[in-house]
Amino acid sequence: MDQATFLFDILLPALMEGLVITLQLIVCSAPFGLALGVAVATGRQYGGRIISPLCKGFVYLIKGTPLLLLLFILYFGLPSIGITFSAFVASVIGFILCNGAYNSEYIRGALMSIKDGQMIAAQALGMTRSQAIKSVILPQALRRAIPGLSNEFIYLIKYSSLAYMITVIELSGAGKLVATKYFTYTESFAVVGIVYLALVSITTVAVNILEKQLAVPGTVRATAAVQL
Repeated sequence: MDQATFLFDILLPALMEGLVITLQLIVCSAPFGLALGVAVATGRQYGGRIISPLCKGFVYLIKGTPLLLLLFILYFGLPSIGITFSAFVASVIGFILCNGAYNSEYIRGALMSIKDGQMIAAQALGMTRSQAIKSVILPQALRRAIPGLSNEFIYLIKYSSLAYMITVIELSGAGKLVATKYFTYTESFAVVGIVYLALVSITTVAVNILEKQLAVPGTVRATAAVQL
């Protein structure tokens, strides 16, 4: 079998099937991971004596647990107490928990960067504390957190490969199956790496565009041409 036949007739079709699963994992995990991160960060920053420690404990627990171990617990461990998830659902839940915990740290840092005077000013205008957080503080914090959140999204793309460890045949899993069957480890994993690089590159370009569109006025450095 020549290289062209192997590449176009065997490897690429298998990788495209795995890529679809990878994209499904990302699409199902990223929005909920972001929502969880916002909720946990807000609760930790403004939740008071009860909610704030709970959010802090959640972040401490998830950050201290390796993602692979978390996936093993969700897929292999929970059935022992009567809770069963499919491999795909267990992967998504694990990714959401991990993504949400780390997102919350980026968002919490952005929340802390907003001056207290903005909360005071919003309340002086008649807003409640929750209204001020929702309409004044969070929109600014999310803008400032975009670089960190994009970094975590890129991590999500890459650690989606761990789903293969609980039998989800995503991109890297599909590559490993082909490599094992045809003993083409170098070729298979090189192409897998190229696909991941393409995904990360597309994400980076998209985030750069988004960051420029949503940049807080006055916080973006002027270009050399503008400065001149």
